[in-house]
Amino acid sequence: MNKHDNLYNKLFTQKVFEALMSKKGHAVYQTLAEADFQQPHLLSNGEIIHNLYTRMSQCYRNEYFYQNTLLNTLLLGKHSVRTTTALSQVPIGKAVADFILINGKAVVYEIKSDLDSLDRLERQIKAYYHAFDHVCVVAPESSFMKLNTMFSNSPVGIYVLTKRNTISAKQKKEPVADASALSHQSLFKLLRKQEYENIVHSYYGFLPEATPVFWYEACEALFSKIPIGQAYPMVLKTLKNRVSIQQDRIQAVPYPLRSLAYFNKETGLDTESLQSFLNQHYRR
Repeated sequence: MNKHDNLYNKLFTQKVFEALMSKKGHAVYQTLAEADFQQPHLLSNGEIIHNLYTRMSQCYRNEYFYQNTLLNTLLLGKHSVRTTTALSQVPIGKAVADFILINGKAVVYEIKSDLDSLDRLERQIKAYYHAFDHVCVVAPESSFMKLNTMFSNSPVGIYVLTKRNTISAKQKKEPVADASALSHQSLFKLLRKQEYENIVHSYYGFLPEATPVFWYEACEALFSKIPIGQAYPMVLKTLKNRVSIQQDRIQAVPYPLRSLAYFNKETGLDTESLQSFLNQHYRR
């Protein structure tokens, strides 16, 4: 690890991504480009980002690297954006789910990268089961034995990111459905106003009579009376509809940036601006 390695946590973020797309530049990108390349101005931005990502894959596999690998391997490789939706950084109780895939079912992927400890893991997983019935930990090979012992008699799944940066086919424990801890309160908190209104109206055929100040509580009270076995799939269907993106548009984004592009709220995946930036030669 060198003195610039911690800047990778800042480089592959929405803040830097949006600054680069708007051609404002960013100090973090400039520092890494000029630290790693003797003559960065001879390279395109696309070449620099590809090389920085490759370097990160070799010595600084952080949470973004894991998330981007999951998105490329599972969402774009195994599934399809037409049938599956990915969500990121979803608050559930006092925890935040790193990565969620929703198709016929939903799986929370809790990332414990090479740089993370397992100290809070059991508390995080307990929180996730209040809102989702499949949970899987994604970790490096060095953590597999410990995790396998920790969750040997548990529905929790384990995926391993190998040293070759692939999801291991051998060191793997698939998650098993466990809906026993699902909570109406946790499910309701996942939803935006329009979303919980649609679910309540869909189930009852009406919305509550309440003043704006008591609207949230009134809707939650009705939602909590929907049998959990019916409420849960309704919530999953609602969450699945949050993201609409074309497969060819996300596939056109270079591998290192796909997770940033997929989860970006501001640029709306402006592939023309992205390609223009990537094709340009580096300049301060």
